[in-house]
This record gives sequence, C-alpha cells and structure tokens, in this order.
Amino acid sequence: MAEPEKTSPLRPVDDEARALARALMERAPFAALSHIEPETGHPLATRTGFGLDSDGVPLLLMSELSAHFAALTADGRCSLLIGEPGQINKPGGDPLTHPRLTLVGTAVLVLQSGRDAARTAYLARNPKAKLYVDFGDFHFWRITPERAFLNGGFSKAYNLSASDLT
Repeated sequence: MAEPEKTSPLRPVDDEARALARALMERAPFAALSHIEPETGHPLATRTGFGLDSDGVPLLLMSELSAHFAALTADGRCSLLIGEPGQINKPGGDPLTHPRLTLVGTAVLVLQSGRDAARTAYLARNPKAKLYVDFGDFHFWRITPERAFLNGGFSKAYNLSASDLT
C-alpha cells in the first residue's frame, strides 16, 4: 500500500501574512534574542529592547558588559522572536494561538555615523531607554533579516523572505 502524500503545513506567502509580520515588528517594544554562545557553541536566548530603523530593520541596544554583546561580536548570526500573547487584537486565551514571528538574520554593530538616527528610532519605541542610551558602554546593533518564520495562529504558518518584511 502506498504512503499517503504529505502536504506541507506551510501556506503560500500572501499580503495578509506580510501585513501581519510587519504589524508584529512595528508594535513590539521588545523581543527574545537568540545567539550562539561563544564558549560552548550552544544557542542562548535573552529578552532585549527592540526598535526599527527608518528602513524597517530591527535595532537593538545593548551594553558591552552583556553576554549577548560579546556573543554577537564573535558571531553575528541570531534570531529574534517577536510577538506576545494579546499583542495583535487577540487578548487572553492560549498563547500558542497568538501570532509570532521568528526573524533570522545577522547582527552588525551600528557605526558612530549612524548612531543619531538609530537613537532617534529606538527611543521612539522605547522612551524609557533615555535613562541609559547615552552611557558610553551602550551601542546599537542592526539585525539584517535573511528570512523569517511567521506563525499566525493555528494552521497559519509561513516562510517569509527578507523582502516580505520591509
């Protein structure tokens, strides 16, 4: 007897999926950052503040003293999990039914010449960061997206390209 044909759980990317991914990115004040731990090669996740630059590309602000600063300096590959239960018009209920976006990309330190623009964009979303944004050990990182996985809720999964996000 022949094996039944397997169907992909992924849906074709459409304008609704792109809009949801962008909405998650535009509304998120923070994200879960995953990076490679240099000492062990294992993945490590942390919560981080999150903003978007003028191109719609993720910005992070972190101290040189943090483990993730050292990790991204050694290897910029990372991912951001964006979206919280109730963030997009769906309060309460099972958090696994809420939309979320996993963005995969590479982190690059923002040069001094781009700091003012990054600062303005980041503080627009995270005004409380004004307390420490100008400390000498704090720097901005720009996450260049390579691709993303959107889970829009039950049976709504999509693989998105970088161009789908901006």
